[in-house]
Amino acid sequence: MSELYGVVRRVLFRLDAERAHHLALRSAALVEWLLEHGASRMLTAAPPSAPVSILGRTFPNRIGLAAGFDKNGVAPHLWSRLGFGFAELGTVTARPQPGNPGPRMFRLPAERAVVNRLGFNNRGAEDVARRLRRRLAVRPAIPIGLNIGCSKVSVGDESAEREDYRFSARLLAPLADYVALNVSSPNTPGLRNLHEPGRLARLVETVVREIEALALAGPVPILVKLSPDLADEDVPAICAAARDGGASGFIATNTTITRPGCTSPAAAEPGGLSGPPLRTRATAVLRRVREAVGDGVPIIGVGGVTCADDVREKLAAGADLVALYTALVYEGPLLPRRLARGTSRADGELVSASAPMESASAGR
Repeated sequence: MSELYGVVRRVLFRLDAERAHHLALRSAALVEWLLEHGASRMLTAAPPSAPVSILGRTFPNRIGLAAGFDKNGVAPHLWSRLGFGFAELGTVTARPQPGNPGPRMFRLPAERAVVNRLGFNNRGAEDVARRLRRRLAVRPAIPIGLNIGCSKVSVGDESAEREDYRFSARLLAPLADYVALNVSSPNTPGLRNLHEPGRLARLVETVVREIEALALAGPVPILVKLSPDLADEDVPAICAAARDGGASGFIATNTTITRPGCTSPAAAEPGGLSGPPLRTRATAVLRRVREAVGDGVPIIGVGGVTCADDVREKLAAGADLVALYTALVYEGPLLPRRLARGTSRADGELVSASAPMESASAGR
């Protein structure tokens, strides 16, 4: 299968990176349709490997799909079939928006990385919620997170920003096992200003209150997704502000505007860098977040994960779960199964170390 994906990758890499991404999404949507219409034997679900309880949910394994691949929730049942233990869909904004002008996605083959400046292109919260209400009538075998961001037209007006996130949360939280607040994409001008502690605390509190007002069957945890480009000394105050607002945990990290060690021509393109060059900084921020919040606060580690050693590094730095996206471009769809198997051997002590996470929030 790895050799087969090598052939497929050569074909895909002849296409513009975003065109190849859309082709992969159309293929995912087709498989989702087949699964929905009874072709479940076509792709068997991966067996759980050392399931863990975090955020009041049971995760079959610690490997997840990061936000950005399935922005509009076209294939929520597919990801468990590929071996993921959870999937984060989005980023979704209150208003539909086309994103930034193209070309806006670039491969860095020498670094096995990607630069994108997509700019939250998505169909909007109402459309995504309508689709997911139907598709999630039968829940997937894994927890589903929904990642929400701010519409470009609302950024810069604090009141409009809060209303934007609140609108999306109202529609999407009833469908989610957790909600991620994306305040850290580098591709929407001004968005990262939401890291300012007072502003962040007010935003988180607004979303938490909105979800509480829905009176759902159980709590829906809020995670805040942080930038890797934060100064180390700013991390504790940002984490404290998010926790004061009611956040249950964090995602560390988003993409970076830096280009550590990159030599590919596309490194000169503006946008967020993902893939192996991000790994060291993302892990450093993850470690800083864990130091700031202590034990018992769930953290999803993201950034530069391509192999089992990278997963173990994130877990050792303080992550409870680990998510990836860019590595799928280079390694193919069997990667999550390999990583889940490769990390489950040493997971016994990790499970016991994360036992306090079960009480972070009640199940839904």
